[in-house]
Amino acid sequence: MTTEPDPAEAPAKEPLPIIAAWQRLSPNVRGALLVSVGAFLLIIMASLVKHIGQSLPPFEVLFIRFLAGLIVMLPVVWRMGFKILKTSKLHLHAARGFVGFMGNTLFFFALIHISLADTVTIQFSRPLILLVIAALFLGEDVGPRRIMAAGVGFVGVLMITRPFGEGFDPWALSALGGAFFGSMVVLTVKLLTRTEGTVTIMFYFALFTTLWAMIPAIWTWQDPTPTEWALMILTGAVGILGQGLFTHGLGLGETSFVMPFDYLRIVYSFIFGIIIFAEIPGYWSFIGAAVIVGSSIYLLRREQAKKKTAKTALEES
Repeated sequence: MTTEPDPAEAPAKEPLPIIAAWQRLSPNVRGALLVSVGAFLLIIMASLVKHIGQSLPPFEVLFIRFLAGLIVMLPVVWRMGFKILKTSKLHLHAARGFVGFMGNTLFFFALIHISLADTVTIQFSRPLILLVIAALFLGEDVGPRRIMAAGVGFVGVLMITRPFGEGFDPWALSALGGAFFGSMVVLTVKLLTRTEGTVTIMFYFALFTTLWAMIPAIWTWQDPTPTEWALMILTGAVGILGQGLFTHGLGLGETSFVMPFDYLRIVYSFIFGIIIFAEIPGYWSFIGAAVIVGSSIYLLRREQAKKKTAKTALEES
């Protein structure tokens, strides 16, 4: 008489080779790879915006981009239950939505009117702007080294925008304005994370940015062709996927190791700008990009070192 094998004693299924190889990688390497792919997808999104924006109003493209994010969030909220939407900080969520809408609007306008590489590079001046805000309005003691690094970084911004030279394009100020409002988004997120969960923050951001963008989109609406509809939907999908990979990658590895890989966006933007839009950056763009990246990475390292020192001192006490 034969006995049936006990399912509990059955050997565990071997994972697929690619999954097994992925699991063998260290968290830092996995995080860096996800951030790198996320950066690539976000530059594809920016390239699509630049292309579509030549024939459709930017507010319309922006609205579809935000609406796609809201649609993606709805099943998540449904699965977790509507109790997740309970908040006492609705005004702060609305404010975050507004600064997010403004930042993206200015970024989109800059993408359409100046080179992809310059627009993306200027966006990476956000750490420098945050440092200034922290020093002037939050009363943080930033220290002389960080002030000097921020000053060097802003010199890089000046190299790209050239406000006092013949090559100055006023639309560069739109990119810089986008970086400023992007910094304000970071500050509002810091305030919200004290009491709100990640899904709550993400849902209300998607909701309010969609509402803010809908108003000018209605005024400027132009019926898209089927191809333009497809490209706008693709823009939203790629943007959400890219942001998701970036966020997950940042959570997997150490920030000081993983975050610099996000600067691949600058490299990708130079390559895409040359290949797709025939935009040949000037030498000031290359030098300015190197200066901004260098100063931003220095600030990141200093911030991580400061947190590590504070943690060590707390553990020793």
